[in-house]
Amino acid sequence: MSPTFGLVSAGGISKATYTATTGSPSIDTGTRAGKTIIKFTGSGTITLGTAGYAEVLIVGGGGATGGIQGYGGGAGGFIYSTTQLLSSGALTVIVGAGGSGFTGDHGPGKNGISSSIEKLIAFGGGGSGLGGPASADGTGGATGGSGGGGGRGGGGTKPGGIGIPGQGYNGASNSGGAGGAGGGAGGVGSGTTAGPGVSNSITGTAVTYSKGGSCTTGANGGANTGEGASSPGSSTARAGGSGVVIIVLG
Repeated sequence: MSPTFGLVSAGGISKATYTATTGSPSIDTGTRAGKTIIKFTGSGTITLGTAGYAEVLIVGGGGATGGIQGYGGGAGGFIYSTTQLLSSGALTVIVGAGGSGFTGDHGPGKNGISSSIEKLIAFGGGGSGLGGPASADGTGGATGGSGGGGGRGGGGTKPGGIGIPGQGYNGASNSGGAGGAGGGAGGVGSGTTAGPGVSNSITGTAVTYSKGGSCTTGANGGANTGEGASSPGSSTARAGGSGVVIIVLG
């Protein structure tokens, strides 16, 4: 169904306006003059009384690390537009959770869950590959918004996962017996170093989103940033960071 556009002036299509939300997003009308910042850290809806343009940021959930010998998870996909056309009516907003770490002794990390509004989908980050003592035991990183890092597999090379073009980058393959780091929205994973994220100030404060998971420390991904989980390959599996959807009107 085609969107219902708002009033058209000499400057073109108008800016979107909203009438209601569900899901308890934060609503900030003071930080950016003349702007209403609606930040969803959990799923809900936004009802637009007038269709039109809005500033929108969408980040998918970050990928997890595997059990015991998992490596860096890939970052959640990153989408940002200053002129995104949104339809009128009630729009479903989905905020993806980070992938969960494998709960057993050995297993690859799970992908993050995608975030979306209308047809815009920021894909969840790829889970990390699995490490193992023999070449055949390791696995490559999973495909996602950014790809997960490849697991260590004895002397065998295990590839990093593939990132979604326009949303993120590939994870690193295992290198020199060490597992690979996850890709980020700002670049590929390289060896054990995470792919960089992207800094964005849509909320009025600079925040780095969609950073890949490293292979130097064990840590969950940051909440509502889409960060991939990090693991040195010898710790408990870690979860990816949850995503976020932010809409700015005005």
